Amino acid sequence: MTGKRYDPRDTTLKFVRRKDGITGDDDEDVLRVEMSCGHAVDPNSLTGWCRSLIDQGHFTFHCPAEKEDTVEKCNKQWSYVEVRRHALLTDEEQQYFEEKVATLAAAKYCEFKWCPECKSCVEWRDLTNLSVRCSICTAEKGKCYDFCWQCSKEWKGRAPRSDRCDNEGCTNIQLETLKNCGTKVLPYSNIENCPKIRACPTCGMLIEHKDMCKYVMCTRCHVEFCFACLETKEICSKTSQYGRACTKPVAPKQTSIPVWNRSSNSNIPYSNAPSWCTIS
Repeated sequence: MTGKRYDPRDTTLKFVRRKDGITGDDDEDVLRVEMSCGHAVDPNSLTGWCRSLIDQGHFTFHCPAEKEDTVEKCNKQWSYVEVRRHALLTDEEQQYFEEKVATLAAAKYCEFKWCPECKSCVEWRDLTNLSVRCSICTAEKGKCYDFCWQCSKEWKGRAPRSDRCDNEGCTNIQLETLKNCGTKVLPYSNIENCPKIRACPTCGMLIEHKDMCKYVMCTRCHVEFCFACLETKEICSKTSQYGRACTKPVAPKQTSIPVWNRSSNSNIPYSNAPSWCTIS
C-alpha cells in the first residue's frame, strides 16, 4: 500500500478492522480509524473525499458512507479538527484546506472582494451602493480610498450610486452574461429553448447547465432548483413528474440577479433588487 499510513502505536486513535466507509474497500490488512459517526476510514480515502468536497465548493465535511442494511447515506458532519487529525494532513494540505474553507465560508456568509490596491479582503455591506471603502488603504494613504464593486477600479464620480461609477466600461458582467447567453435543450426532460446560464434564484450565483437533469444544485447556497422554470425542486416537482417538462413555461433570460439575504436564508425578489441589477 502506498500513501499515508497510521502509526499503530498511536493511542489517540481508535483503530478498527472494518471496510472503508468512503471507498468500500474491505482489505483487512489496511489499518483504519473510526470516525465520530462510527464509520471507518483510512487517511488516503479521507483526504481524497474531503478534498473533493472542497473542490466542489463545500466548506463542511460529511460522511458519505451508507448506513448499515440501507441505501441511506450517513451524512453526519465531521469537524475540520477531526478531519485534519484522521486524514494525517500534511502542512501543505492543511494550508490548502484552511485557505479554501475560509474563502468558501466567506463567500457564503458575506459579499466580499479583494481590494484592487492592497489586495486585502473587503466586505460589501451596503448592497445599494457600488462605492466601497477599503479601510486599510484609507489608513495607509491618509485619505479615503474607495473602489467600484462592479468594475474593481478606484471609484470615479459621485457616490453613492447603485448603477455604475464613471470609469469607462463599468458594466455588470454577470448581467451581460445572462443577457447574451445562448439556449439549449435540456435532454432528459426534452425542454427546448432554455437559457444555458442562470442566476441561482436564491443567492444569485451564475450557473451553467452541464448535466442531463433539469434540476441543479447551487454549490453556494445548496438550494436545488429547476433550470427551466426557476422554481425550487420542492415546488416544481409537485406539478411536474421526474424527467418531464414543467407545467410552467420556460422562464425567459433573467434581467436581474437575486440578492441573497443570508441572515434569513431568503432572497430579495427580482422586482425589489437594487437598480444596478437591471439591464434596460
